Amino acid sequence: MKKYVYFFGGEKSDGDRTMKEILGGKGANLAEMINIGIPVPPGFTVTTEVCDYFNKHKNCYPDELSSAVDKNLEKLEKLLGQKFGDPKLPLLLSVRSGAAASMPGMMDTILNLGMNDEVAKGFIALTKNSRFVWDAYRRLIQMFANVALGIDSEKFEDILSREKAQKNVSLDTELSAEDMENVVKKFKKIYQTEVGEEFPQEPKKQLWLAMNAVFKSWNNVRAIKYRELNNIKNLLGTAVNIQAMVFGNMGNDCATGVAFTRDPATGEDKFFGEFLVNAQGEDVVAGTRTPQEITKQNSVAWAKDNNIPENERAKKFPSLEELMPEIYKTLFEIQRKLENHYKDMQDIEFTIQNGKLFLLQTRTGKRTAKAAIRIAIEMVKNGIISKNVAISRIQPEQLDQLLHPSFDPKEKDNVLSDGKLLTKGLPASPGAGVGKVVFSAESAISLKEQNEKNILVRPETSPEDIGGMDAAEGILTVHGGMTSHAAVVARGMGKCCIAGCGDLVINLKERYFTVQNQKIREGDFISLDGNTGEVFKGKVGTILPEFSKNFTKLMSWADDVSILGVHANADTPKDASMARKFGATGIGLCRTEHMFFGGDRIDYVRGTILSENPEERKHPLAELKKMQIKDFKGILEVMAGLPVTIRLLDPPLHEFLPEKDDENEIKKLSKIFGKTPQNIKIKIDQLHEFNPMLGHRGCRLGITFPDIYQMQIEAIIESACYLKKKGIDARPEIMIPLVGNSKEFTILEKMTREIANEIIKKSQIDLHYTVGTMIEVPRACLVANEIAKSAEFFSFGTNDLTQMGCGFSRDDSGKFLKAYVENGIYERDPFQVLDQNGIGQLVEIAVEKGRHTNPKLIIGICGEHGGEPNSIAFCHKVGLDYVSCSPYRVPIARLAVAQSALKK
Repeated sequence: MKKYVYFFGGEKSDGDRTMKEILGGKGANLAEMINIGIPVPPGFTVTTEVCDYFNKHKNCYPDELSSAVDKNLEKLEKLLGQKFGDPKLPLLLSVRSGAAASMPGMMDTILNLGMNDEVAKGFIALTKNSRFVWDAYRRLIQMFANVALGIDSEKFEDILSREKAQKNVSLDTELSAEDMENVVKKFKKIYQTEVGEEFPQEPKKQLWLAMNAVFKSWNNVRAIKYRELNNIKNLLGTAVNIQAMVFGNMGNDCATGVAFTRDPATGEDKFFGEFLVNAQGEDVVAGTRTPQEITKQNSVAWAKDNNIPENERAKKFPSLEELMPEIYKTLFEIQRKLENHYKDMQDIEFTIQNGKLFLLQTRTGKRTAKAAIRIAIEMVKNGIISKNVAISRIQPEQLDQLLHPSFDPKEKDNVLSDGKLLTKGLPASPGAGVGKVVFSAESAISLKEQNEKNILVRPETSPEDIGGMDAAEGILTVHGGMTSHAAVVARGMGKCCIAGCGDLVINLKERYFTVQNQKIREGDFISLDGNTGEVFKGKVGTILPEFSKNFTKLMSWADDVSILGVHANADTPKDASMARKFGATGIGLCRTEHMFFGGDRIDYVRGTILSENPEERKHPLAELKKMQIKDFKGILEVMAGLPVTIRLLDPPLHEFLPEKDDENEIKKLSKIFGKTPQNIKIKIDQLHEFNPMLGHRGCRLGITFPDIYQMQIEAIIESACYLKKKGIDARPEIMIPLVGNSKEFTILEKMTREIANEIIKKSQIDLHYTVGTMIEVPRACLVANEIAKSAEFFSFGTNDLTQMGCGFSRDDSGKFLKAYVENGIYERDPFQVLDQNGIGQLVEIAVEKGRHTNPKLIIGICGEHGGEPNSIAFCHKVGLDYVSCSPYRVPIARLAVAQSALKK
């Protein structure tokens, strides 16, 4: 029989940490903690294979599952000396999700299963703590109703809020046992009204309905969105972890908390976390109560930031280290043991019941890019991991967080002096965020779709807000601490987040918030400093990032193992300078057409196009040549000693002309070039194309209008010769675009060499240059052996190669590609991640054929795929020499290149 249930408890577990695929991350780590002697409440895990079966068989289970669950439940009862549903020796259970990939808060949890009217009476007699029992019961009803049956949790929260208002208290913990019993009665009434039957009193029914709910939550909206955002695919589903309850809400010698073995925002090697006395786990992450710090050092710092006197802090907000010193000591030793065992920063959840510590979870902690790099570097320094492990551990896409601006200190000082500081909260996730205030996830998504930057402001976030958090520049919450849902998710996304801004008063109905007697409405701009927790009115200017020593060290380690080079796509000296700063070892694509749109250049381009013969074209081309020489000198000088691949003019000529109905531009051209408006309109009509991407562009222009390419070649070589005379090592590479026939290339390559060699001869300079082509037409891949006879390099333009190879218009495919990905037709959008099965084969064919003819052929890629880690791994596999991407993707590509080398 297939094993669907794995027990953990006592001294040995059925599973271990290597079994994440079937036990999920949580189940595998619970088993592992038991195996290494960590105090964990016992239980059992129902595998991800059951979830897969459940979803494929219309919410039915394998026949043998029921007996397997009963058998393991009996084993659990025997181990603890308690019985599920027995009022005299009651055993309560938690049911939690846990997939192979960490998805914090995205799926469902139900606590206190097994509680009913009779068990409640027995539990009260056993514990002599009626308030705790009624609190546990009301939590079960609310969670069960919401998770298992989809009843809006707000209906229950409203009852709780009214009870607190009636008793004139602000916290749940201030309600008496009698109050809580009254809340339970009202909760049961809501349940009966909504469901049409009483709250289930049979514990086994509760358990199976809870399991159903957790398995169904694998396909809830927020879980699907999270997997989409994090590219989590090919998993069977979630496991279900059924575990004996331990209670952090039995009194003041009980607590619950969340901790990290290192600071997840900075990576500093210090124990970091929060807890709540007399609470259950969801209270900490929900942000409905502001938690206390675990360590005294952090508690003192928190009080100082919030202007709380030390004597008040020690009395009202003591740290766990001060409140329960022996428990703290044990917890500190356990977190060290776990980090050393897993050799990575851990995120742990714990509960203290009547002075006894239990671990409920450990997992690899989500962290910012800054923290990830620091942790990896320091773990290498301390001999915990190797350099190669450190390189492999950082997600390349995470580096994007480090490449964005932070607030300009001068601008920040100005807004401070102008009194624009609105408030200060907890710096839950670093970075700078500037945008329009929105109060819902839906509004954030809507503004993002309109390219409007926004800040999501919420009382506290919940998993349902995941899409809005992704769409926002930053997140601001009234409640919650450094381990709240908002903080954890924002850090994982690399979003700026400020939590626990308690003096914000939000009016969701009228769409505004007030703070310091100021009203900020939806649509007003605010700025968040996630490094300090400061919230500013209006916009604060930003500056470019500076890289830390740790970042530089990690990149040097990456470069040491890399095989592929990393170039950049850059069209200006400024972009080229940025690329070199980020570590690019060349320019893989300089698009000359981008240079034609600045200032009055466009007029000379238009003059060239409107000319009736080569003689007429001489003047505008001469003017353009002066400008091009200046352009090329700038880029070649910045990249001295490194190759610069300059693509000759690629787009169709009509793109440079005004629209036919733009009378003002047509009159202006008429005046400059002495052409009648009617003649200009005739020319526009002549150049009109039904499918310009497949029309008169690229090398086709070079062949029919050779004087344009001649001008560009002259400008490139003259610029390089000029710099060479000054002792600057210019290394131009001339790229002919859109070649699909070897004769196209041969004609233009011959012309290029004749012009270049003549200029070099006249200059009496020893200049090395190369001539190659962009491979972007599928036919070019098939005849690459012929093209390679005279080409010195290939560069794959995978944007157009994907467009032509798949038959998709880049401009129109957005209308259907999302549906294609959702339906599994393509695993990822082929314009974002290279389609290895299709377009990848064309690349492989071209590499093989080209290198067969010319073993010294240099081959790279310069499409958007050149900065995407999965596509980079493919480029490594098929033997390319370099990848080229936008300047801000260069560090990401450098790390991905290194990881590809290590994997191979």
